[in-house]
Amino acid sequence: MAFAVYDYRTVNKNVLVTPEIRARLYHMQPGQVDGRHSHDLGHEVFLILEGKAEFNIDGHVEVLGPGQMCVALADEIHQVRNLLPDAPTIMYLSVTPHIQPTHTGRTEDDQRQPPFFRPNAGYDDPDPGRPLDAILDDQLQALRSLAQEAENALQLQSDQAMRWRQAAAGGKRDAAAAARTEMSAAIYRLHKALSAVSKTWNELAPRGEDRPIPSATE
Repeated sequence: MAFAVYDYRTVNKNVLVTPEIRARLYHMQPGQVDGRHSHDLGHEVFLILEGKAEFNIDGHVEVLGPGQMCVALADEIHQVRNLLPDAPTIMYLSVTPHIQPTHTGRTEDDQRQPPFFRPNAGYDDPDPGRPLDAILDDQLQALRSLAQEAENALQLQSDQAMRWRQAAAGGKRDAAAAARTEMSAAIYRLHKALSAVSKTWNELAPRGEDRPIPSATE
């Protein structure tokens, strides 16, 4: 199966949008300053490809150039400024996880602004246009599946934890490894179920939002 190839010199958009990660190639225009904001759940990674940008993260300011990277952790207020007056600064960025509302706007005195559920188009992700009732039904069903998967995982891990303890006490390495493998499989299924909830939520959350898109665009 073919995969997409993106050239950062010409591509200025989100190239991957999933509940687990949003990845973007971002061209900041000359002198552009993005709005102060934080991410409630996501850590944001920035890698400068061309240009020069000033990063203010949690009150600490650094200037980054090509090849340099920084991270704004969840809840850390940050703001980015392109220091070039006549050329764009180009960077790769990613937010992990990507769960709506992904941005929390911040005032100059660090107060949280009301939540904003950005339209799918704001992340270069087409809105499937499904009826609201269908999405709500899917959201509730995904939560039911998650709850069932969590119950199953608790029972399985309880059983396997006991087997792991017994195997470890008896020096049975193969049996301990088998218990660990079963526990890992339960974690995998649980994360898949959670991802399904988050995917439907990201489709549902922007519905009914009519406020302008804030200036924090990265």
